[in-house]
Amino acid sequence: MIDGYLADLDRRLHGCGRFKADLLDEARDGLHDAADAYRAGGWNDEDAERRAVADFGPAAVVARDYQAELGMLSGVRTLWKLVIGVPLMQASWDYARILTYGAWTQLPTSTPEWYRVVAHTTHGAVFVVPVIGLIALIGTRWLSRRLDAVRLARFSGFLIALAVGVNLASVGLLIGSTGFVDVSRLFLSVPCAVLMIAWVLLSLRLVVLARRSWGGYATIVA
Repeated sequence: MIDGYLADLDRRLHGCGRFKADLLDEARDGLHDAADAYRAGGWNDEDAERRAVADFGPAAVVARDYQAELGMLSGVRTLWKLVIGVPLMQASWDYARILTYGAWTQLPTSTPEWYRVVAHTTHGAVFVVPVIGLIALIGTRWLSRRLDAVRLARFSGFLIALAVGVNLASVGLLIGSTGFVDVSRLFLSVPCAVLMIAWVLLSLRLVVLARRSWGGYATIVA
């Protein structure tokens, strides 16, 4: 009875395998503890497990709360990547450019005024992204005492999507405009080129993580 219930719960949950396994282990321990208590009260194995499952709640209802918690756990992991990873990439690239290339005045081509605006905007986004991430982390912690798991997961998911979108748009805008002005600026040095590729890969990875989170929230709604 308990194994069938857990298998049903497993099928309903979507998210990080490690977090999912932890939740299922928690449910298994709680169910077996409840069943043991019923056995100690004189119930046979089948009835004890049936009562333990009934007390735990319908799988559909439990899965809804567990799915929200899975989304939150995955969301927090993504937020920390945003808060730390994005500004770290920017700082690493600037530092590599200074060490391996030098000042911007060494560029062989002139810089249009519109490109300066784009560069300042995208560099500003580097600070906006972690700020959104921190707001999400602090807000999630504060609201955890005031909202249920489902609404809290939606709040976190919205800010994750916003931060990831801002980061992806800024990276795309910077690369596109730089390539239009002078594609060689994307490859000022080997370290700069490697870090630029790493930044793009990180941005795409964040999109994948955000999509997984939204998939989990969609499951909650369904």
